[in-house]
Amino acid sequence: MCGICGFTGEITDKETVIKNMADVITHRGPDSEGFFCCEDISMGFRRLSIIDLEQGSQPIYNEDKTLVLTFNGEIYNYKDLKNELLAAGHEFYTDTDSEVLVHGFEQWQEKLLYKIRGMFSFAIFNTTDKSLFMARDFFGIKPLHYTLADNHLVYGSEIKSILKFPKVKKKFNENALDRYLSFQYSVPPETFFKNIYCLLPGHYLWYKDGKIETTRYFEPTFTPDENLTLDEAIEKIENAFEDSVNAHKISDVEVGCFLSSGVDSSYVSTYFSGQKAFTVGFGSDEKYNEISFAKELAKEVGLDHHSKVISPEEFWDNIEHVQYIMDQPLADPSCIALFFVSKLASEYVKVVLSGEGADELFGGYNIYHEPLSLCKYQKLPRFLRKGLANLVSSIPFNFKSKNFIIRGSKDLPQRFIGNAFMFSLADKKKLLKNKNLATAPQEFCKKFYDKTQSYDDITRMQYLDINLWMVGDILLKADRMSMANSLELRVPFLDKKVFNVAKSIPSKLKVNNKNTKYAMRMAALKHLPQKTAQKKKLGFPVPTRVWLREEKYYNIVKEMFTSENANKFFNTEILLKYLDRHYHSKEDNSRKIWTVYIFLVWYNIYFND
Repeated sequence: MCGICGFTGEITDKETVIKNMADVITHRGPDSEGFFCCEDISMGFRRLSIIDLEQGSQPIYNEDKTLVLTFNGEIYNYKDLKNELLAAGHEFYTDTDSEVLVHGFEQWQEKLLYKIRGMFSFAIFNTTDKSLFMARDFFGIKPLHYTLADNHLVYGSEIKSILKFPKVKKKFNENALDRYLSFQYSVPPETFFKNIYCLLPGHYLWYKDGKIETTRYFEPTFTPDENLTLDEAIEKIENAFEDSVNAHKISDVEVGCFLSSGVDSSYVSTYFSGQKAFTVGFGSDEKYNEISFAKELAKEVGLDHHSKVISPEEFWDNIEHVQYIMDQPLADPSCIALFFVSKLASEYVKVVLSGEGADELFGGYNIYHEPLSLCKYQKLPRFLRKGLANLVSSIPFNFKSKNFIIRGSKDLPQRFIGNAFMFSLADKKKLLKNKNLATAPQEFCKKFYDKTQSYDDITRMQYLDINLWMVGDILLKADRMSMANSLELRVPFLDKKVFNVAKSIPSKLKVNNKNTKYAMRMAALKHLPQKTAQKKKLGFPVPTRVWLREEKYYNIVKEMFTSENANKFFNTEILLKYLDRHYHSKEDNSRKIWTVYIFLVWYNIYFND
């Protein structure tokens, strides 16, 4: 696992510039550095040594050095591809997976991407025709950002690297704030930095003669087999997942795993008998501390288990550092917990496996049960449901079925924008100083729903989350928090072969009245105790709701909400109302408060200069 960066064209003191760009992402690769500079391009690299520890430094070249590669990721089928390329006459000078990419690109060009099994973002420069090719993996496990600055294409694994290029003008992108307030993350391809973009998952980019062209080469579409039986689904999942885990364990250094009380990481851990596993939690309340569950499972599976309880002081003291590493504000408190479990793991191993992607692929989120829950109610005439929703919406207090009646009055594209829905259009118009920024998040999601009109509602929700939530939140925090601790995080659920099974499973085997992620849980049950395999989805719970009702943390947030920067963007009386009503237990506004607070923390880091 590594960090890459670069820029095209000539610039004064380019060797120093590219080194500065690489130095700022040293945490991604503290083991070594490498550079390639010519009049057409400067490429930088930071290495975390995992495979071929002695010879795997980059840049990597083809035989005549007409192609130059820098690469971030792991290619799990590199040995098979290497044998195929050797048979075609290519000569290798290392045993690293990286070299497969440069020879493979020489042999197959873009078609190489269809052959790869792994996670990756890479750049290949052709010294003959001066073209630059960049690609990102199928699901967006590894990041890649780029911009055009004064006729230079500038790219990097992290935005902070791009900001080190002297011709990049750091400008705040107000439009990103609008979407962030609804989704709790920066929605790709735009970023919070004007004109700096995220290369989307499953895309490649050509840059030649001053022009950028991007192409989508992979799209996670679903083709459910309604004739598939539960037993057949279980067998397919088990075979594909075991094969994936074994492929993801390939390494020349020790590999461990993250472990919570949930089925995803627990299922991964069953393939790690005798190896190390890592868990963190908060306090002693089982709602926020899964350590006891994890310890029990670790003992049963035979894992060398390590854990840490995160204190409130540690959590709050690291918020600024985490938001600096993230590059962009992310209002998911679990990213800070992920920082701590990555830090713990990095004290023992260089590689871990984790359970990201299982919920999106196999239908695991609790909200995916909503289409079944609303099914009977939505048979009522629309006008009646709308009338009931208007009636209960006017009632100033909450009661048990209020949310059910309101959500049941809406079709899926109106009620579901992903796993996080913070501020509605009406909320944003009240909150933002610049009301013209506010847009309906449903408008942004429309293009995804338009593509999935033939799918059932559960599958449409999965498709939306795979393209938005998983990219903007789940995988971004996994990459940044692990790399902040020079730790490689691998995700065996997000494997091509596993997805080929997942896309064939009908919704009736994913979500039913017994549980979500049903078929996958049944596959895991062959390896896990029933209470673990059937445990309800919990996520990575963080007690922010509780802390924001403590005077110490209430005052920290209040100071931020009354700051000059808060007043620049928000009607602060609205912010204080959210905060005070939460503090006095009149409402649970913790997620909205956290969303704005994290944005302001981030803005102070990157724009308060």
